[in-house]
This record gives sequence, C-alpha cells and structure tokens, in this order.
Amino acid sequence: MTSISEQLSDALGIMIMGMGLVFIFLSLLIVGIGIVAKLFPAPVATPTPAPIAPRASAQSTLDPKLVSAITSAIHQYRAK
Repeated sequence: MTSISEQLSDALGIMIMGMGLVFIFLSLLIVGIGIVAKLFPAPVATPTPAPIAPRASAQSTLDPKLVSAITSAIHQYRAK
C-alpha cells in the first residue's frame, strides 16, 4: 500500500497533465480558427436602400363609421 503523499503527488501530476492538455488543445483550436478566418473571410453584404413606398393618408384608410363607433364607446366609458 502506498503512502498518502505518493498518492497526492500522483494525483497532482495527473491533474497538471490534464489541465496542460486542455490548455494546449484550446490554444490550437483558437489558432486554427484564426487561420481559417484569415483564409476565408466572411462576405460583407452592402446594404441596399429600401424603396420608398408612398404613404396612404390616415383619413382615407379609416372607415368613418368605425371612427364614430370608437368615439361613442369612449364617451360612454368616460361618462360612467
């Protein structure tokens, strides 16, 4: 049976090796993504102005009967 100090030193070595491997992998991944981004840049879309549609006047789109019904309902509500 090994002593506790030997087990702790083994555990520390395994931990450092694992963290080092993860650090190396992530570093290589970041470098690889940077290289791919430089080799294949994203296309830049130029914004095109939207065509300006003529606006319809608000009076021609509203039904006069609907306006009078809404006005009547508002007056009845405020009267209560």
